[in-house]
Amino acid sequence: MEESLKTTCLHGEHLALGAKMSPFAGFDMPIQYSGIIDEHNAVRLHAGMFDVSHMGEIVVNGKDAEAFVNHIFTNDVRELGPGGILYGMMLYPDGGTVDDLLVYKDFDGSYLLVVNAANTEKDYKWILENAAGFDVEVFDDSDSWGQIALQGPEAEDALVRLFGIEELRELEFYTFCDIEDEEGGRIIVSRTGYTGEDGFEIYASPDNITDFWTALLADGVKPCGLGCRDTLRFEAGLPLYGDELSPEISPVMAGLSMFCRLDKPDFIGRDAILRQKSEGVSRKIVGIELKDNAVPRAGYPVELADGTVVGTVTTGYHSISLGKSICFALVDASCAALGTLLCVRIRKRVFPGEVIKKRFYKTNYKK
Repeated sequence: MEESLKTTCLHGEHLALGAKMSPFAGFDMPIQYSGIIDEHNAVRLHAGMFDVSHMGEIVVNGKDAEAFVNHIFTNDVRELGPGGILYGMMLYPDGGTVDDLLVYKDFDGSYLLVVNAANTEKDYKWILENAAGFDVEVFDDSDSWGQIALQGPEAEDALVRLFGIEELRELEFYTFCDIEDEEGGRIIVSRTGYTGEDGFEIYASPDNITDFWTALLADGVKPCGLGCRDTLRFEAGLPLYGDELSPEISPVMAGLSMFCRLDKPDFIGRDAILRQKSEGVSRKIVGIELKDNAVPRAGYPVELADGTVVGTVTTGYHSISLGKSICFALVDASCAALGTLLCVRIRKRVFPGEVIKKRFYKTNYKK
């Protein structure tokens, strides 16, 4: 392992389980244990758990916390009650994406911003740079937390067995609750995830998270790596920062402008999003299904039948759940309509395909 790589509180558990490890977002992370297909199917059919302790947690509190978070966040946190969660983005003034994230409204009126691991330092600096004029305190609390994502149709039962609290079944989608441990430490349980299945994310101290991982493992929950996390989120039509969102890819280009609340007070990037929605954008993220089993990979060219290059694959797989070769691609807006015939060049061959809806798999969230 490279000396510069960070590790999560569960790193020793991954090594003990014989996980295949690889650098990700500056951390030494598990890519797979028993295999990507086996782990993917476990989440779709039963339950699986992921170490997501590398994610960043940034806290905003103070008198102007609500106004400030609304200023830097595309969604409208004024609608959140305590225990509520919203998905959205932070944008640059030109509409490019700083990051996509979850905002938790805490029970004391503060806000917890859960950001992508690779962006934590960048996000924290960007948030601080934009806090001038607001009476807020901002701090990076990432080192205080470990995090497990427990996902799949049997996740609820596993969660209830873990904590012995039947009332956890009543937790609504995109809400969270607190559990107090025996030493008075805080545990947060949210009904959220990144797989397209019902599931939960558990935040707690690193020691507690290690205990929870061990207990879930003993209960038969399958440990899952980042490999199947990517195949699962992709099938469900969920973007990955750096692939389907970036400083060069705005929410409008990504088809995520519904998370930009243009009816709320001004937020950073609002003028750019308004302009893009009224004038249109030059490129869009689309879904493509190939008429062959060839596997499209990120970076492969997307072409018209005459060989004109009109875009690039951002994520692609032979879908484990659907048995089809599918991909996301960033293409010229003129080629983004459903039903458009496009080709993907895979090495020296060209494979025909068609633009389809990006949510390839029917999600199974509990609402």
